[in-house]
Amino acid sequence: MNFVEKYQSVFILISVSIGLILGQNTLARNYASLFIVPFLMVMLFGIFLQVPLGQLKNSFKNWKFAGVSASINFIFNPTLAFFLGFLFLSDTPALWIGFIMLMVTPCTDWYLLFTGIARGNVPLSASILPMNLILQLLLLPIYLLLFAGNIATINPTLLMESVVLVLLIPFIASLVSKTVVPGIKGEYWLQEKIFPNLDHVQFLFLNLAIISMFASQGEQLVQNPLILLKLITPVLLFFVIVFVVGQIVGRYLGFSYQDTASLNLTTLARNSPIVLAIALTAFPEEPLIALALVIGPLIELPVLGIISHTLLWIRKSVS
Repeated sequence: MNFVEKYQSVFILISVSIGLILGQNTLARNYASLFIVPFLMVMLFGIFLQVPLGQLKNSFKNWKFAGVSASINFIFNPTLAFFLGFLFLSDTPALWIGFIMLMVTPCTDWYLLFTGIARGNVPLSASILPMNLILQLLLLPIYLLLFAGNIATINPTLLMESVVLVLLIPFIASLVSKTVVPGIKGEYWLQEKIFPNLDHVQFLFLNLAIISMFASQGEQLVQNPLILLKLITPVLLFFVIVFVVGQIVGRYLGFSYQDTASLNLTTLARNSPIVLAIALTAFPEEPLIALALVIGPLIELPVLGIISHTLLWIRKSVS
C-alpha cells in the first residue's frame, strides 16, 4: 500500500476543507461548479482505461463465484440499501437517494487492494471486475428509477443525459484509446508508461472534483453540519449485514477462506466516483445527494480496513 492509498481518507478530508474555505469566496463559489464534471470525466476515463474488458469472458469461468457475487451486488445489496434508507433516512430524502446510489454500485478498483491485505484470492476478484463494471453501468439508471423514483421525482431524460455525459463518453474514449494508442505507440507504452501513473492521476482529479463540489455546494453542509451523521448508522449496518451474508454464503457453498474473503470484499467495497458523477449532473439542485457520496467513503475506507484484518483473524482461527 503506497502513501496515497494509506492516507486516502486524510486527503479527502483535506480536499473537503479546502473546498469549504474556497466556498467562502463568492467568485469561487459561483464558478467552482463548472469544473466538477470535467474533473470527474477525466478521473472516470482513467478508471475505464484500466478495466480489462477483453477478459470479460474470464468473469464466468468460475460461474458459481461470479453468480453469487453478482446476486449479492445487484439484487441483495440494492434491496438492503432501500430498506435501511427507509428505516434511518426517510426524513431526509436527499440523503436516502445518495445512500442508495452509493450502495448499488460495486467497486472496480480499491477492493483488490483490500483483498490482497486479507490474503484473499486476488486473481479471482480481478476476474469479475469487467462484469461488475458493465452491469453497474447498465443497471444504475434502472435502480435510480426503481428505488429513488419512489423517494423523489426523477427526470428520466436528464438522468439518461447524465449517464451519457459522464459515463458513456469516458467509457467510449477509453475503448478508442486502447484500440488506437497501441497501434501508434506500442502496447508496452500503455502498460509501462501510462497505467502505473493512472491511480495517482485518478486520485488527483477526484480530489479536485471534491474541492470544486464543496466550494460550490458546501454552504448547505456548513449550515447543517450534523445532518450527515445520520449516514453513519445505515452505512455501518449495511457493511455488517453484507459481511455476515458473505461469510454465511461462502461457507454454505464450500468456498475456501481465500474465495470467501474475495466474495466479502467484492460485495462490500463501493464505487463512489461513478455515482458521484451521476449525482452532480442528474440532481444539480440536491447537493446533499452528492455530499452523501463524498462522506460515505470516509466511513467505508476505515471499515474495509477493519474487515480486512477481521478476515485475517478468521483465517488464523480456522487454520
